Amino acid sequence: MRWRYEVTSLSCFKAYDIRGEIGSEIDECIAYRIGNAVAEHFNASDVVIGFDARETSPNFSSAASRGVRDAGANVINIGLAGTEEMYWAVSEFGASAGIEVTASHNPINYNGMKIVKDRSQPLDVVSDYSVIKAIVGSKSPIRNRVSGVEFDFRSKAREAYLNRILSFVDLNLLKPLKIVINSGNGAAGPTLDAIATRLKKIDIPLEFIRVHHAPDPKFPNGIPNPLLPQNRDVTANAVKSAGADFGVAFDGDFDRCFFFDEIGKFVPGEYVVGLLASMFLDKEPGSRVVHDPRVIWNTLDILENKGGIPVLSRVGHSFIKQAMRSHQAVYG
Repeated sequence: MRWRYEVTSLSCFKAYDIRGEIGSEIDECIAYRIGNAVAEHFNASDVVIGFDARETSPNFSSAASRGVRDAGANVINIGLAGTEEMYWAVSEFGASAGIEVTASHNPINYNGMKIVKDRSQPLDVVSDYSVIKAIVGSKSPIRNRVSGVEFDFRSKAREAYLNRILSFVDLNLLKPLKIVINSGNGAAGPTLDAIATRLKKIDIPLEFIRVHHAPDPKFPNGIPNPLLPQNRDVTANAVKSAGADFGVAFDGDFDRCFFFDEIGKFVPGEYVVGLLASMFLDKEPGSRVVHDPRVIWNTLDILENKGGIPVLSRVGHSFIKQAMRSHQAVYG
């Protein structure tokens, strides 16, 4: 094995995701051990692994893959991909778990991992996440006598993801739209291109204006975090100069996006929650909708008027997803 054990602290294990400063909190050794521990904990047959556009992500992904395979499990490699693509690949291919190597919107000298179990379920903090952390810290990695195999599923996973995304929309109802997409030089660009190509083949009248499009590990335009007010002007100005219908800005692993209206005005997330809740309740009246305890008045007002049932969740995507599953919510 070519990696030395340099990082011994487990400070990269945060509340429910892994992230830390490269070299002092996370390195290839830790990535290897996490991959190994995930495979061991879930007695995995297959583990999906993808990575974002950060400079260290391909190497960390390779290290995690080696850890998984040394534990005797196979790896479904989906390459450069968003966290959402990893989630769907776990369900689509019936994998035991999934790992996305990403630090999302954290500073450039950080990296990390997001992990789910079978059926793309979030890890339980006590019975999964804490156990994986304990395995990483308590003993030497497992090395099975029969190593697993890595399969290149990059094209297959992207195709499956596109199929799923486009299944949410009645494409025949789409009107001509001009849409600004700011990928922030993160992982979103290639996936958007694949969607645009698919739509063009079937003559769907959408025009995409691409901003900071190509993945670039140096992040020459800053870390992709559209939530920061200082990062919004570039998308807002692109919407106005292009005469676009609206704009979308993604974070680094595109599991979060932020919207701008036709005059380039940023749309606060709490209004997007209400808007989408209204649309889902039109399709499934009387359903439950999960929300966190931050800005809630708009969401609660819409749910009351639409006959939806609000479900309060602790802040954090892992907790919201668990609440959605336990309450059979239509949206969260």
